[in-house]
Amino acid sequence: MSNRKTYIVAGILIFAAFILAILSIRNDTFTYDETAHVAAGYSYLTQRDYRMNPEHPPLIKDIAAIPLLFLHLNFPKNNPEWQTASPAEWWDQFNFASQFLYYSGNNPDQILFWSRIPMILVFLLLGFFIFFWAKELFGNTAALISLFLFSFSPIFLANGRLVTTDVGAAFGTVFATYFWLKFLKNPSKKSIIFAGLAFGIAMLLKFSLILLLPFFALITLVFAGLKQDTEKKYKTLFKYVGFSFLALLIGVVFIIWPVYEFHVSNYPQTRQIQDTQALLATTLVPKSVINLNLLMDKNQITRPLGQYFLGLLTATNRTSTGNTTYFMGQISADSWKSYFPIVYFIKNPLAFHILTFIAIIFLIWFLIRKNLKEQIKSHFTVFSMFVFLAIYWATSLVSNLNIGVRHLLPIFPFTILLVSGGISYLLKEPYLKLNPVRNLKFLNGVKYAILGILVLWQAVSLILVFPHFIAYFNEAIGGPNLGYMYVVDSNLDWGQDLKRLAKYIDENKIDKIYLDYFGGGNANYYLKEKYAPWWGQRSPDELPKGSYLAVSATLLQGGRATPAKGFDQPSDYYRWLDKYTPVAKIGYSIFVYKIE
Repeated sequence: MSNRKTYIVAGILIFAAFILAILSIRNDTFTYDETAHVAAGYSYLTQRDYRMNPEHPPLIKDIAAIPLLFLHLNFPKNNPEWQTASPAEWWDQFNFASQFLYYSGNNPDQILFWSRIPMILVFLLLGFFIFFWAKELFGNTAALISLFLFSFSPIFLANGRLVTTDVGAAFGTVFATYFWLKFLKNPSKKSIIFAGLAFGIAMLLKFSLILLLPFFALITLVFAGLKQDTEKKYKTLFKYVGFSFLALLIGVVFIIWPVYEFHVSNYPQTRQIQDTQALLATTLVPKSVINLNLLMDKNQITRPLGQYFLGLLTATNRTSTGNTTYFMGQISADSWKSYFPIVYFIKNPLAFHILTFIAIIFLIWFLIRKNLKEQIKSHFTVFSMFVFLAIYWATSLVSNLNIGVRHLLPIFPFTILLVSGGISYLLKEPYLKLNPVRNLKFLNGVKYAILGILVLWQAVSLILVFPHFIAYFNEAIGGPNLGYMYVVDSNLDWGQDLKRLAKYIDENKIDKIYLDYFGGGNANYYLKEKYAPWWGQRSPDELPKGSYLAVSATLLQGGRATPAKGFDQPSDYYRWLDKYTPVAKIGYSIFVYKIE
């Protein structure tokens, strides 16, 4: 396909992704984490004070808050939720966010729309970057395959519209790796500077991208080892190690430090020290590391880096300490080794899995069919992608934090690039000789027909779940209707459907509904006098006959799960609802019952 046609098709795919994303947010409410991110981001830009949400870097929150600067919002600066909030108290940031969004005279729906627009642009920018890198590596066909797999990915569409750090992490991974590989292949002044700046930007997107450090170290050592013969190997190695440290220093000095300096410029230093002490006192961080962080906070020059270090420590600690999670009928505060592989399988389209299997098998065969060292040397970018996937998957499997497939988003761009590269090579004429029947030209048409069927299958399966992309599950488990039996939380129910519940109540003329809600919306704001609060451990005898009860899937499944070994919290308080059939499911995430 010519470049002109390729760009036309690419434009259509990007436009389709934009339309799907923008139309799907029309009736959304804020998801759970979004409220804290939006309120914190607005506080950063208007107050230059980093007391809120330090466990996440600022860049995504800043980008989301930029349009809000033009809305003339009321900021509750004199409210106790801002004045006395402590990062050590998890709920303080959410209480402040609720005050900012729902009780300060602001319009939360307007804030949601305008804060999500920049997120959609970041999502589309990532798509463009994947497209151009695939085009550079594998050609036009691979570029279009990669862009389709991205644009019609339910996981990217679900999270690309949200004010969260996960799609930003995927972008940071691709962006920083692209420029690091450019630097390895041509270690000029320009490439070293760009590699350092890209690394710094990635570090401002999500703290989990600290994994780029061992990844870059490993591929740099391998590349240097392959670069020269034995006599010059150590000279080459020292050169690359030195240049790598220089690039990392550029990222810290010219990106991380100035951004954090802006964010702490009006954050009282005594308050920063106090917050660091309070937050780290409740973690597993060693005392010596805490003292180092405090030492950085106490110095005017290093205290921006102290705030960055605090976020990195708290994020790492949370990954280690875990989170109460429902998974396939069980509930636990610890992790399951099978969690991420199973969630990855059921949350991605089956067509994508088939393409992945075909492409990865081919690429592995392609790399090992000749001298492995020479193959790695001549296909070092492909090799590097495999290395990152191995590192990230290994880290995810040992992580104690199982709360969503979104945490795997950094692996998706490389997976998509590898799949598109492998499929495009298989489609080329020379690879017909891989078939036992070599001379049947119709096999080339068969390959394109199979690709067309898989592409159509993925597109249809995605469109059928519109606008509920968060609730997408593939056909292997029965689709979104049965997804709640496997996983909940951000995989299915993050609070996005509260406005849709309000609409259902109005359309069905329900005067009062009891609600146990999980998410970032505010039931009082949307349901008003029709809302009656409910929580799982109340006695069902308190519900009048004929009344309506709505329960978020996350809370419902957590209240009728089997406790895993060592889990000692209540987990059976909603089993009494097993005898009822829901009269409605709101966006697959809120179950409505009529109590008889």
